[in-house]
Amino acid sequence: MTRYPVPQGTSTSTRFAATGGRRPDASMTLLNEVMERPLDLGYAAASDARRRGVATPQTPVRRSVTFLLAVLLGVVAVWAARELRAPVEFENASDVLVEEIRGRTAIGDRLAEQNEELRQEITELQAEAMGEDAEEFLADSARLGLWAGATAVQGTGIVITVEDSVQARNQEPGAEDGRVRDSDLQFVVNGLWAAGAEAIAVNGHRLTGHTAIRTAGDAVLVDLQPLVSPYRIEVIGDPDDLRTEFARTQASAMLNQLAARHSIASSIETADKLVLPAGTAGQPDVVTESS
Repeated sequence: MTRYPVPQGTSTSTRFAATGGRRPDASMTLLNEVMERPLDLGYAAASDARRRGVATPQTPVRRSVTFLLAVLLGVVAVWAARELRAPVEFENASDVLVEEIRGRTAIGDRLAEQNEELRQEITELQAEAMGEDAEEFLADSARLGLWAGATAVQGTGIVITVEDSVQARNQEPGAEDGRVRDSDLQFVVNGLWAAGAEAIAVNGHRLTGHTAIRTAGDAVLVDLQPLVSPYRIEVIGDPDDLRTEFARTQASAMLNQLAARHSIASSIETADKLVLPAGTAGQPDVVTESS
């Protein structure tokens, strides 16, 4: 086959077309376009128009508009970059839970006050309906309700406050052992009963024979009501006897260990007058005989 000379400066595709041969890179069209015509078509057309003198002239108005658009785009880009670099404040899940617990606790306290008012109203209506003949019966009922925690009580006593460590309150890593657990409160309450307590309330919630102290996440549940630190344990009884007898229990030694090992603070104070609300009345157990 006869080959014909190809002029210099002719593209590869033109040379192969002139010689009648098939390009070995015929399947790489996109790469050939990039290598042989690197200039964008729009720029090439604008350059050709300027070279032929038919391009639209750059008037001062167009230059001003172009400059203003460039400044506006620059300002928007800088503002967007600053917004992206600005620190974003995220609410800690534990803080949200604590705030929700405090709000629900306030609602529970208001409902408890309304419940106590209704309880007193019921007692007065019972006394009016039963008359003087039932005075002894009502006195016995009130005395039993006092010991069962079903009626409010007031008197002298002591107040024990137990609080999470500073590290736990600041939610520092590795400070989980600095939180007061439900088992800690159970131990303290049992020690107070053993020391001769007549009535006990934790953060305003009266303890009865049906009251349970449990945990749910970071919150401690007392009678199914979520509480948060600090935990205020109000105890009615003789202050001197309570302090002396409680100091002899293992619960007092445990509080000292919690302070030494995990920085859980606790304090004991005497109170001239404490008012403890009535506890939640439990349903009596029903015993059925099997046939």
